[in-house]
Amino acid sequence: MAKARSLISRALMLSVFCAHEAGAAGAGPEDYAAERAEMVSRQIADRGVSDERVLAAMRKVPRHEFVPDSEKRTAYRDTPLPIGESQTISQPYIVALMTELARPEKNHRVLEVGTGSGYQAAVLAEIVDHVYSIEIEPTLARTASDVLQRLGYDNVTVRSGDGYLGWAEHAPFDAIVITAAPDHVPEPLIGQLKPGGRMVVPVGPIASTQQLRVLEKNAAGKVTSTVVAPVRFVPLRRRDD
Repeated sequence: MAKARSLISRALMLSVFCAHEAGAAGAGPEDYAAERAEMVSRQIADRGVSDERVLAAMRKVPRHEFVPDSEKRTAYRDTPLPIGESQTISQPYIVALMTELARPEKNHRVLEVGTGSGYQAAVLAEIVDHVYSIEIEPTLARTASDVLQRLGYDNVTVRSGDGYLGWAEHAPFDAIVITAAPDHVPEPLIGQLKPGGRMVVPVGPIASTQQLRVLEKNAAGKVTSTVVAPVRFVPLRRRDD
């Protein structure tokens, strides 16, 4: 009898261990949806982002699909995460804030400079007509494009190239979102911004605090710049770096 009780005890312990390991290995779709809802409520809405289209996009886009397997368990935390090639996926709040600052509309054509994981492009694509995204690292461009296509984002076009130069073939753009920091606002991108359009860009050297800015171009082509907040982004690289 004692031997039988011992075997049952071991079986129960093994069952609990396996259940714990299965939970640690990853979450199901419902768990991720709950984590996204919590992320939007606590990290984004509570911090002042109020555009319902942006909040809906953040609730829908599966951030865990845009990070390496090793980072999926932390995908919905309020922090940047490594994605390879010395690059990161921005924290969810910053993605939401930059999207809201761009004031995207359903009929807009948007340029994103710095595809990275593809997450920011997916959030924009939930709102606008089409997103053109440029990534300097060919490996990241391919990976992001594959993930976006697998998730059904047919309104995102990704290519590898020098984002400083923009994408003249599809200009002018209603909005431009730059997800890496140049030390000054690139003139080619200002030229590709449509009159009435907005550019959201972190500006400043990596060694010091950068400024998240919103540039607006009026109907006459005059550009004004507003500082929104201090930020820290990876630098915007050039092909000749």
